[in-house]
Amino acid sequence: MSNTHSRPADLSSSLPPLPYQIGKYRVLRRLGEGATSEVFLCHDDFHDRDVAIKRVRAPLSGDPVDGRYSERFFAAEAALVGRLQHPNVVQIFDAVADPAESYLVMEYVAGNTLRPYCRADQLLSLELIVEIGFKCAMALGYVYRQGLIHRDVKPANLLVVLNAGAITDVKVTDFGSVLNLGSDVTQIYRVGSLAYMSPEQLDGGTLDCRADMYSLGGVLYHLIAGRPPFDAQVQSAMMNQIYNVKPAPLTALRSGLAPAVDEVIQRALAKNPSARYATWDDFAQALSSLIVNHEVPRGQLQGVLDSERFNLLRSLDFFTSFGDVELWEVVHRAKWQRFSFGHGLYRKGEEGSSFHIIAQGELEVFRDGQKVAQLGAGTSVGEMVYLAPSPDLRRHSTDVIVTEPATTISFTPDTLAQLSPSCRHHFDEAFIRVLVRRLHAAHEALAHPRRIL
Repeated sequence: MSNTHSRPADLSSSLPPLPYQIGKYRVLRRLGEGATSEVFLCHDDFHDRDVAIKRVRAPLSGDPVDGRYSERFFAAEAALVGRLQHPNVVQIFDAVADPAESYLVMEYVAGNTLRPYCRADQLLSLELIVEIGFKCAMALGYVYRQGLIHRDVKPANLLVVLNAGAITDVKVTDFGSVLNLGSDVTQIYRVGSLAYMSPEQLDGGTLDCRADMYSLGGVLYHLIAGRPPFDAQVQSAMMNQIYNVKPAPLTALRSGLAPAVDEVIQRALAKNPSARYATWDDFAQALSSLIVNHEVPRGQLQGVLDSERFNLLRSLDFFTSFGDVELWEVVHRAKWQRFSFGHGLYRKGEEGSSFHIIAQGELEVFRDGQKVAQLGAGTSVGEMVYLAPSPDLRRHSTDVIVTEPATTISFTPDTLAQLSPSCRHHFDEAFIRVLVRRLHAAHEALAHPRRIL
């Protein structure tokens, strides 16, 4: 099931017949249904892509109040059409308001929600939970910078991308409860899911990003422990726990858990918002540090994690002007390579087909056996492959040798062309900075040869 937090469509006998078409979209199958909507997998023939369509259902009770709530939830998401462009946020492509059949057209995510992985017999590895948490924190930070508070962060609203049965990514979805801080339209308050709701949200008080931070902390707690931070049969008892009881230590609920993991999650779940992380970036970096400091065991994910690559890019001078969205593009689109000491990255006379940004390690440049440059992390090499106006200028005039084991981020002109215009623009700016620095260094070498030597 994808793009819905509702129950799966496994009771086909009790469901209405599958519609052939919704608007201009061909219906392929039902993905799920909830109290106010049903979700279908459809095909967009114009763009030749699969989409998920959430169709608002008329209230079964015929209650006009329920109808107004459904309309408000639809309007909240409809207002976000085309606005959220982040790799870890489900895109909303279109919204069609119709008295008989209002619906949203969204990005289709081939996977599942996080709900199944909250069961004690289906828990994910700690490193994967932390990685999911990092990506969600970065995504919700982006959402908050757009002036939005989700208000319903829960496992059912977090979709995981599956490849060959393995979780490779996560996406935040369902913005029906969103609080738009920049909207003049009257909005619904006191919405959300009680199990993950912060005390201030329960109060109906003024909210900021730390309300969603609490909810994400509750989701991570559930994924780690196999039970939510609070659980009670009666709503009033649950509310009392949210206000007054500290969640049980995670170290007592999952064997082998480092205290540092519990500390990070417990801070997100602090009763007082001021005791939580000040920003989403602070929360994301606290999660990332658990991996960097080896506070979580490395098991299934032996390779470099996306969070590690993202933070590495952030630290490099070449990517200074890149925003988070563009950095995620580089994480996912670039070819990450490791080279050992002595490897010839380029040889004189060879025609180049790729360029590299050095993430770690060191390279030296030789012209006719003479060392002419030393390149370290954050610099680029081979960029003429992309910048050169003619094939003749793409032939290397130097030897470039790895002198300290190196990790590089490489692109070809073709793979760079697949990036968004915004991301390519940042690459162009970065290359201009590189060329200006090199021209300045060459000028200094000519004007003051003794100083350079």
